[in-house]
Amino acid sequence: MDSLLRRQDDNQITTLTQAKIASFRPYTHYASTAYCQPNTTRTWTCGSNCEANPAFIPVASGGDGVVTQFWFVGFDPRSNEAIVSHQGTDTSKIIPDLTDVDIPQTLLDPRLFPGVGFPILVHNGFAATHSRSAPDVLSAVQTALSQHGATKVTVVGHSLGAAIALLDAVYLPLHLSNASVRAIVYGLPRVGNQAFANYVDAQTGTPVTHINNMQDPVPIVPPIFLDFHHPSGEIHIQESGVWSACPGQDNHSSQCIVGSATLVKNNETNHDGPYDGVEMGC
Repeated sequence: MDSLLRRQDDNQITTLTQAKIASFRPYTHYASTAYCQPNTTRTWTCGSNCEANPAFIPVASGGDGVVTQFWFVGFDPRSNEAIVSHQGTDTSKIIPDLTDVDIPQTLLDPRLFPGVGFPILVHNGFAATHSRSAPDVLSAVQTALSQHGATKVTVVGHSLGAAIALLDAVYLPLHLSNASVRAIVYGLPRVGNQAFANYVDAQTGTPVTHINNMQDPVPIVPPIFLDFHHPSGEIHIQESGVWSACPGQDNHSSQCIVGSATLVKNNETNHDGPYDGVEMGC
């Protein structure tokens, strides 16, 4: 377990190739699409966001964008996988804002997360909003996998949606016996304590990639001194445009988000992008 806690130095940071960067673009668009109304993601008629992944086959959509963040599930025939996407914070609505600041740590619901108990603790607001969509998302994923004979699931999201997606990456494997799950998320806030980050890292069959943009302040909250920690898997987009793979948890290198943004020196406009030219939002 000590290896999961070890911070890495600059010599272990690698630069992503253009081909690797381009491989994330479909998932970036899927994360952006979650900001669109469910009636448009259900019919895949949401304009440029949907047009970026034209072969996608929607299965289900839900949420009201207030108490429960928008979400959608479907199948991508190009990658032969089910896609799950969750909406980020709509700052014009008070309830999602209150969800973000509801930071006391809590146990995961044992009905949703059997066997994942103390000392694993997570952000109360994130856990609560995840629980409201989790059963419907699971049902839709099961339908997508069954209808298309697929065995892979990728969960995506941005901001609050990234936090929900990370919890999905823990939740779904507990209920899907014949499918692999991974997470590709953007502007991820810290979701849980050190035990949670270690648990996520230990699930080697469920890889997590969290992509941060320049000096975005969201990935550095809630702060580490409150015992919130990121799992491994960070990719940091530097101001030069270089995408750096930052090993370890909360890597403090200046090439990574913890070393480049602080609570007093940051740029909130970086939060929505661009991520390889893609700005989040419908």
